[in-house]
Amino acid sequence: MAHYEKEKGILEIGLPAVSARKQIGVRLDYDRSAGEKRKNWNKEIKVKNSKWWKKSVIYQIYPKSFQNSNGDGIGDIPGIIGRLDYLRDLGIDAIWLSPVCRSPQDDNGYDISDYQDIDPMFGTLEDMEKLISEAAKRNIRIVMDLVLNHSSDEHPWFLEAKKSRENPYHDYYVWRDGEEGTPPNDMKACFGGSAWQWVPELGQYYFHQFSVKQPDLNWE
Repeated sequence: MAHYEKEKGILEIGLPAVSARKQIGVRLDYDRSAGEKRKNWNKEIKVKNSKWWKKSVIYQIYPKSFQNSNGDGIGDIPGIIGRLDYLRDLGIDAIWLSPVCRSPQDDNGYDISDYQDIDPMFGTLEDMEKLISEAAKRNIRIVMDLVLNHSSDEHPWFLEAKKSRENPYHDYYVWRDGEEGTPPNDMKACFGGSAWQWVPELGQYYFHQFSVKQPDLNWE
């Protein structure tokens, strides 16, 4: 939707709302006083509630221990769906959902082996879609705890990266040349021990800030 005020030289454009709580507008002001030789356009972008999280009540859910729906003793996504009315009645605005992507669970889901799938212990992609849909009906946002510092060492990227230095995926991770038993430096991992792990078939170390099964992704 657009609105143009010819006399004032103002064009306002309303863009489709991303959600019920967010609206984006673009306003262009044309400075007529400068004449035709100089067209001075000032663009003003207004985003309502763009920092909604600053005034929101956000409830973190650690899925393993929140609500079990099938009797296996492990919390899951259907269990969360079943408690949405309770969460709404608490007055929350958003759920911060700890990792639910497919994972070997070396670090409680923070070692992701497939960013495009849900770990079977928590449910299915269809369950995730239903959670998002049902939460939206109650005006509850879902904030995913997406782990991007590292992947699991069982992720296809890392399995490829270990095959050779020339592999296209090798540079997805942080590697340093060295000798076995002599790490590149004395950096320690958050979980203890050296932050470097030797890979004999490559003659290199890879960096892991956390578990040895969580090789850091290379963001350079």
